[in-house]
Amino acid sequence: MPHIDFMSVLHKSTQRDYLARVNDADYPKAKASELAKKWDFDYWDGDRRICYGGYRYMEGRWEKVARALAEHYNIKPGDKILDVGCGKGFLLYDFTKVVPGVEVYGLDISGYAIANSKEEIRDRLQVGSATSLPFADNYFDLVISINTLHNLHNYELELALREIERVGKENKYICVESYRNEAEKANLLYWQVTCESFCTPREWQWWFELTGYTGDYSFIYFE
Repeated sequence: MPHIDFMSVLHKSTQRDYLARVNDADYPKAKASELAKKWDFDYWDGDRRICYGGYRYMEGRWEKVARALAEHYNIKPGDKILDVGCGKGFLLYDFTKVVPGVEVYGLDISGYAIANSKEEIRDRLQVGSATSLPFADNYFDLVISINTLHNLHNYELELALREIERVGKENKYICVESYRNEAEKANLLYWQVTCESFCTPREWQWWFELTGYTGDYSFIYFE
């Protein structure tokens, strides 16, 4: 269960004003979080002060991540990939560009995201919960979950991690938000609008060990 970082290249490309996020006059943190946790228009395509401010497909943005994952896990045409918390499916779509012939599947709690997902793969995506994956045991050659599991409450984490382990074969990769010191904890609290599980890396590793998760993982830090 090694630590492998596929996500920092994207995460560090964004500049963040943490205090402005908390103190905004129109969308103070509590209001922004209430809107974001509906997982609807405001979360994806509403005001940037709430969350993404327009989550649109950008040519090449996710392709570098898809390529790195495909190369590391030796993904081949015909292999099956599941993205738990797929959003609008942009990463899955780029998998189909990097490895033509790959079978992609996505699941997300947001009906809005699925309805507004990448049209080319929309029929491969569905609304659902990470705590109950509607797939058979050992069905997927790669299961990924990026920036999703920290949005679950602690009582849901065990179910979700066990489900990811159940439906995946050998290759699994999870990326979650975390913090290593008080400064990163404060920044995480200031910036996040949907996070429910605030865990240090060691706490996340405790969850992985508790649930028997055998895949790879990495952490997002707000430095």
